[in-house]
Amino acid sequence: MSQPGQNNVQLRRAVASSYLGSLIEYYDFLLYATAAAVVFNKVFFTNLDPVVATVASFGTFATGYLARPIGGVIFGHFGDLLGRKRMLVLTMTLMGVASFLIGLLPGYAQIGGWAPVGLVLLRVIQGISVGGEWGGAVLMSAEHATSRRGLWASFTNAGAPSGVVVSTAALSGTVAIVGEDAFLAWGWRIPFLLSLVLLALGLFVRSRVEETPAFRAAQRGAPRRSIPFVAVLRDHPRTLLLSIGVGLSAFVAQSTITTFVLSYGVQVGHSRQTVLNALTISSACAIVGIIGWSAASDRFGRRPIVLAGAVAMAVYGFALFPLVDSGSAALLTLALVLGQSVLHPMMYGPLAALYTELFSTENRYTGASLGYQIAGLGAGFAPLLFAEIQRSTGGAATTAIAATMAGFCALTVICMLALKETSRQSLVAADSDGKSTVAS
Repeated sequence: MSQPGQNNVQLRRAVASSYLGSLIEYYDFLLYATAAAVVFNKVFFTNLDPVVATVASFGTFATGYLARPIGGVIFGHFGDLLGRKRMLVLTMTLMGVASFLIGLLPGYAQIGGWAPVGLVLLRVIQGISVGGEWGGAVLMSAEHATSRRGLWASFTNAGAPSGVVVSTAALSGTVAIVGEDAFLAWGWRIPFLLSLVLLALGLFVRSRVEETPAFRAAQRGAPRRSIPFVAVLRDHPRTLLLSIGVGLSAFVAQSTITTFVLSYGVQVGHSRQTVLNALTISSACAIVGIIGWSAASDRFGRRPIVLAGAVAMAVYGFALFPLVDSGSAALLTLALVLGQSVLHPMMYGPLAALYTELFSTENRYTGASLGYQIAGLGAGFAPLLFAEIQRSTGGAATTAIAATMAGFCALTVICMLALKETSRQSLVAADSDGKSTVAS
């Protein structure tokens, strides 16, 4: 039997591993998002009209999100059967190699149409990887924790804005060193090539973490009755649908603020460096927001925090674009900080613990990954949808975009009210009655 001191050491290692692994995964994944907003339309789609090229660039960005549920099913299946740790090593390796290869990929000027094809294929590999990473990383922290599950699980979600900070800092630093012309020509590749360095660091940290106690206990229990994916669809269909609805608005808001606004800010006159600096600042502040609101959800419950965040974000969407349109770098930064660092973490931070609490141990990796990654499609398609709205409606686009954001937030409110509070629930109790999380 493990001693309390050993358990605490493993919890700290699990949290550090989950945070660093998530940071590395999202560094690679969101580095692509930033590059899609400011670089790829000029490198891989040079044969298209600038506005159409931006839509196409965001289209390749969306393919990664389409692949994420596939990664959730594949790695969730084997993670529920073989263990969380093994899958996390595989997902991290897959992501690091794919990002490195993007850094080597020739542009349209060199190989023509094969350039965007290669970009899409590597983006799909990225999506499969990050789709499998999140569920395992969250479970490594949550299943090692004996209390304050929201706090410890949130470090995985905090890895996303941390990845934004590192990726945008890498891009900004590269621009500052080589200049904008050289950056567009070849310098953008440097941050992608650095993925191998982060991969080596992440694999070292992850190798020191043991398998979770909950998974080991489940392995010693009754024999498995069915395939995890089938079990989730059969035993938790309503819970799965509600979990998707709860998370959808958080992802739509996330990609609106961190991806679409980057492109929009440049279009209305802000320099690329100004927009990247604002995103870096807001992402750094978001780390504190995610951890803080997640810790608050341990005390006040997941439902009140998520509901308040969804309502506030629905209102804030109508103020976001006027702040960006002001032309002021300070107001642009304020817009991103308020949205990404204060309001979005209320919806997003508690999701790590919430998704963990909705499913039983024997299919938790699969269930949590499916709910989260299908909801994550909102992040992949929101920039594409909003770019198309902007192209077709012109000056009225921002109001339509804000209204769309508000609609997704309303869906989150409805679905969250349909779920019971889960913050006081034992993960062992979830094994005996996974359906208890649905409100009557």
